[in-house]
Amino acid sequence: MTPSTAQSLRAALTSWRLGSVTLLSLPSGMPLGLVWTAVPAWMAIAGVDIKTIGLLTLAQAPYALKFLWSPLLDRFRTPWLGRKRGWILLAQLLLAALHGALAAVAVNPRIGAVAGLTLLIAFASATQDIAIDGYTVEVLREGEQGLAVGARTAMYRLGMWVAGNIAISVGPLYGWAVTIGAQAAIFVALLPVTAFAPEPEGHFQPPSSIRAAVWDPFVGFFSQARALEIAAFLLLYKLADNLAAALVRPFLVQVGFDPFDVGVASGTVGLIATVAGTFAGGFLTERIGVARALWLFGFLQAVSNLGYALLAQVGVHRPLMYAAIAVEAACTGLGTGAFGVLLLRLTHKRFSATQYALFSSIFGLGRTLAGPVAGAFADAIGWRDFFLLTVPCAVPGMVLLQRFAPWGSREVAELSAARAEPAGAPLSRGALAAWGMASGILGAVAGLLGSAALSSLKGLKEGRPFELVSPLLASLRPSQPSEALELLGACAFGLVVAFGTAAYLAARGAQSEEGRLPPGPRAA
Repeated sequence: MTPSTAQSLRAALTSWRLGSVTLLSLPSGMPLGLVWTAVPAWMAIAGVDIKTIGLLTLAQAPYALKFLWSPLLDRFRTPWLGRKRGWILLAQLLLAALHGALAAVAVNPRIGAVAGLTLLIAFASATQDIAIDGYTVEVLREGEQGLAVGARTAMYRLGMWVAGNIAISVGPLYGWAVTIGAQAAIFVALLPVTAFAPEPEGHFQPPSSIRAAVWDPFVGFFSQARALEIAAFLLLYKLADNLAAALVRPFLVQVGFDPFDVGVASGTVGLIATVAGTFAGGFLTERIGVARALWLFGFLQAVSNLGYALLAQVGVHRPLMYAAIAVEAACTGLGTGAFGVLLLRLTHKRFSATQYALFSSIFGLGRTLAGPVAGAFADAIGWRDFFLLTVPCAVPGMVLLQRFAPWGSREVAELSAARAEPAGAPLSRGALAAWGMASGILGAVAGLLGSAALSSLKGLKEGRPFELVSPLLASLRPSQPSEALELLGACAFGLVVAFGTAAYLAARGAQSEEGRLPPGPRAA
């Protein structure tokens, strides 16, 4: 007998599994608020020059590169608290200690010490995220995933808000040492949540070697039918939404709205609508099915950008601005809710840390690339036409969705059981390495060429001719933190392309270190 909506909701809301992953999202979001928001503002208030503050952007690198060490959390386990909770506890203890050290330094801050501790906090935070995401994949039952996506988003945003926005207000009043020390105390206070959180049901055999931990998650994913289409879908599903979101605040300011109004609208109406939409999206996904939710919410998050096109035509109109932000944020949340459930179901529980980090990195890559592309288009065609253009940008993602979840289908769970047949003879390790190395180099070069092309497009506006050689050479000799991050990102992208290519070829030849892998998340 199928449970009613009320029965399903009651069961999920009384689940300690759901409660634990929700509460763990608070300390997961806090370090990001500190690194992205509070520390740069603190340094600016302290009179540090903006060029030096720019160096602090390097502390964001661990969040983008966390997939590089995520296999270690799948391969090894701590002597305490099980497969993932031990890593969570270790990361939280480290974060508490690092916050305490930063609070001590705050009494007489030195930029070198602040920068070093901020980078260490980001690394420990990214490691905590890997472990918490992996634990979430392993511990939740299918009927709890939708609510978990919304609840985790809300608590993560709350953590960012407390450690970022609230810290900016409290720090100058009571001192940064007290403010950051209080954050360290929050990590300590939440340690019992990790200690008493339930262990996942079932037994998941860890990979037997580092090579297996790194290699087999890739091979396992590419062994699925339509794996390349799924990867492209993860990248493109929220393309329309990412393009619009990348420039909403600059757009509103250029239209003529007061920056204070923009901040209030984004920080109140936008935040509430996003969290509410994500809750609703996750819950409705469980009721109507993942495939239906992806179709419905994908359409809504694309057409919601039309509100900004109307605002660009009308000009300064405060009620319309609040309505456009609320509608767009709510529809974005709906899409995020459905997309989050899909990520949980695609991830193999045996490689929960590595595959989830990989999938979220593919998703994050789309968000990262959207900003420069959006800027170039908005500058070329104007705000109204730019937002109109974002709507058809949703089409590629929906075409890919049709490939593995046709219109009218309810679930995409059959992906877990659908396995591609080997398409050819297995390649030798040397051949796989050669193909991987060649594709990795091409991927890194493509990333650098993309950055060079965007720089040249920007130069066209200033009257300079379009050319790629000079910006490409400049990217190889970074002089600014942002340029160093671009180079690092291109190298990381090349590494992912190299592993992906080799794993795809191995999967099509039915190769892996430990035999054929069941790609679905339900397999133990």
